[in-house]
Amino acid sequence: MNVVAVLAQVQIRERDSDNLSCVQQNGICPDWISHHLDDYLSPLWRHVELTLSSVVIGFAIAFALALLAHRRRWLNGPIVGVTGILYTIPSLALFAILIPLTGFGFFTALIPLTAYTLLILFRNIMAGLDNVPAEAKDAARGMGLTDRQLLWKVELPLALPEIFAGLRVATTTNVGLAALAFYAGAGGLGQQILTDIAFKSNVLVAGLLCVLLAFVLDLILLGTQRVLVPWQRARVAT
Repeated sequence: MNVVAVLAQVQIRERDSDNLSCVQQNGICPDWISHHLDDYLSPLWRHVELTLSSVVIGFAIAFALALLAHRRRWLNGPIVGVTGILYTIPSLALFAILIPLTGFGFFTALIPLTAYTLLILFRNIMAGLDNVPAEAKDAARGMGLTDRQLLWKVELPLALPEIFAGLRVATTTNVGLAALAFYAGAGGLGQQILTDIAFKSNVLVAGLLCVLLAFVLDLILLGTQRVLVPWQRARVAT
C-alpha cells in the first residue's frame, strides 16, 4: 500500500443540512463547527501522542549524547553533523524510505519526528553546559565535589534555562511537523484537514487546534521552567 492508496481511503466529511448555504459554499460555518467538535478529539489526542512521544524520546537520546560529548569534546562535531543531516531530510522523503521497512502507522511517523528533535535538543543542552560560569565550577571543586557531583549538582541545574529553551523549540516545531504524520498512516490533525481540505470550517478548526496545542505545551514547559529555575525568576524580577 502506498501514500496514494492511503489518501484514496480518506472519506470526505458528511455535511449536515444545518446552515446548508454556508456549508455548500465551503465557508466558515459556526453552527457546523459547534456540532462537529467531537470529531476532532481523537485526531487531537493522536497529535498529542505523536508530539510528546517524539520529544521525550528525542530528549533522552540527545541528553545521553550531550553528556558523552561533554566529557569527550571531539564527539561534538560528529554528533552535530549527523543530527544536522537528519534534520535536513524532508519528512515526506523519510516516510517514503521507512514505509517499506516499518509499514504504515504510529511507529513510522515517530522515527522522523524524533530525529528532527535531536539537533535542537543536543545543541541547547551542550550550550547550557558550556555556559556554566567557570567560577561556579571552581567553587564546587573547591568544596570537594567529584566530576559526577559537579555535573548533577552544579552544571545541569545551571544549564536548565538553555535546556528548556531547546525543549520549547523542539516541542512547538514538532506540533507542526506532526501534521504530516498522516502520510505515514499515523493520523493526527493533518489527516483531519485532508478529509475535507476544501471546506474552510474544517481546515480552520483543525488548524486552530494545532496552534492551541503548541501554545498550551509551550506554556506548560515555561511554567515548569519557572518552578525548576527559581533563581532566574528572581533575577528577572530585580
